[in-house]
Amino acid sequence: MDIFIIDSAEFIAETGEARFHYRLDDHAFTERLELGVGFDLERAQSNDFAHLLALAAAILGVSYFKLKAPKQIDLTALNLTADDQVLIKDVYENGLGEFYTRNDLKRFGQIQYDFAPAYEAPHDLDWPAKSLVLIGGGKDSLVSVDLLTRANIPFTPFAVNPKGPILSSTDQIEQSPIFVRRYLAANLFELNDQPGHYNGHVPSTAINSAIAAMIAALYGYNEIILSNERSASEGNVEFDGREVNHQHSKSFDFEQLIAKSFATASHKRLGYFSMLRPFSEVRIGQLFARTEKFDQHFSSCNENFKQNQDGPKRWCTNCPKCHFVSLILAPFMSPERLTNIVGKNVLDDDAKLHAFRELSGLSGHKPWECVGEILEAAASLWHLAHQDAWQSAAIVKVLKPELEAFYGAPALESAWDELLQDANTHNVPEKYQLNEIARAS
Repeated sequence: MDIFIIDSAEFIAETGEARFHYRLDDHAFTERLELGVGFDLERAQSNDFAHLLALAAAILGVSYFKLKAPKQIDLTALNLTADDQVLIKDVYENGLGEFYTRNDLKRFGQIQYDFAPAYEAPHDLDWPAKSLVLIGGGKDSLVSVDLLTRANIPFTPFAVNPKGPILSSTDQIEQSPIFVRRYLAANLFELNDQPGHYNGHVPSTAINSAIAAMIAALYGYNEIILSNERSASEGNVEFDGREVNHQHSKSFDFEQLIAKSFATASHKRLGYFSMLRPFSEVRIGQLFARTEKFDQHFSSCNENFKQNQDGPKRWCTNCPKCHFVSLILAPFMSPERLTNIVGKNVLDDDAKLHAFRELSGLSGHKPWECVGEILEAAASLWHLAHQDAWQSAAIVKVLKPELEAFYGAPALESAWDELLQDANTHNVPEKYQLNEIARAS
């Protein structure tokens, strides 16, 4: 029987390089992270950092585990708390839910995890009151940046493997960023293309969050701020008895788990939350549209971020992300401004009718992408049908009667109104006075 083995990680303080080691069948893998230099050596030698290094080793291992997706994982080389162990099980099951679904693999509740006895870490770090903000190059993190800037709250932008829109976006932020370089094992890519090996989606937000926690420990931060909206908690399909969510590691359930793990690892000093959790994607679109500062610097198109390639120039205009972002920005922008951002008015292209039917729930299922709720897309399309600037656009004109027949106009109108209301389910600290910042002009 195949066993996936996660060995002890190591950190070379002189160079700032972390190394993670994995074994599967007769293959060995070593992944490297360049965490930079300039930190206090005592922080690198602390128990708290060593613990977060071990937690990162467990989470980053999903990239190698999925080659065979065996039903046994050996983590006995790692010191992990009871909260860590709960988190790891969630990462390797729900976090890989899309991967299992698309490869027709049943693993929910079937994986054996071999852990060392639950670790109780002696804490030896201080956690200065400073915030890391994860930057993804898309609209969401830039809305968080804008909210924090308007409130005069200092922060440090953070990203893993920055390129394209991440670099152009952080160039527009006054605060200097921290960047980490991640190097996956070369033989991973070789095996991906060989028969008998699987490939597919991994929970990248979980991975980047684990890396951010190490940076927080090394350089002295007490908050990790993400920009995941409430719709990230909506699943895509049912498989193997569970709801499967492409965005699971962006969901509120996952946020709760990893926040608890980080709190235990830091004696309740390291916070983790999403700044945008109270907001719908529509509301985020409204907030983004308040400034044109980032119009020519951001992109939500995932073609920019594929491994081992540079991607297109910002927007491909053909993927669900390009379609959905155009859809939720349109109610708050002129067609000219939106076309100038994306490069094409996708809402006036009847060749994309099928794509927008899927986004709005008229056919198929929610795309395997980080897009908003189905009813959110439907309500946005319906709302555009009542705006002079958009009602004659091809997609809007054709789908308006279909949407009204499927959902009913009252339901769509009610949904639109609700999308502009902020929810109370979130972990944003009260000190941020988020509602006040968001309402400010």
